[in-house]
Amino acid sequence: MHTLINGLIAGAAGTSALNATTYLDMAIRARGGSSTPQQAVEKMAEGMQVDLGEEEQAENRKEALGTLLGYGTGLGAALCYGLVARRRASWPVGVLTLSALATLGSNVPLVALGITDPREWSATSWVSDIVPHLVYGAAAYAAYEQLR
Repeated sequence: MHTLINGLIAGAAGTSALNATTYLDMAIRARGGSSTPQQAVEKMAEGMQVDLGEEEQAENRKEALGTLLGYGTGLGAALCYGLVARRRASWPVGVLTLSALATLGSNVPLVALGITDPREWSATSWVSDIVPHLVYGAAAYAAYEQLR
């Protein structure tokens, strides 16, 4: 139970850090947010034949559910880390492992749903994806290790 709680807390810390980094990048570069989470929700709802409601309701639900998917990914990545990291990992190994888990958790479903293809991303898109995930890894690792 201790590992589960520590993983959830570390995942929440990492997700908060990732979101803050992303929003800071959006503010600095005056760019809009990604629509891929909403697109994922839309594709999953269609696949499961779930009605999200009329136009405005559907858009609001896609936004909310897309955000919740992001939180779930962040919590899930740290939970997985906690389950496999029985021994203390060194800082770089722990950060990179958590970063990789979060990156895979967010991008693999989007690729599987046909929403994005990382082979077509620009260098700027790669940086916009990698940097927040590295920040996630550092924050989640620090939180997890402090809770041990």
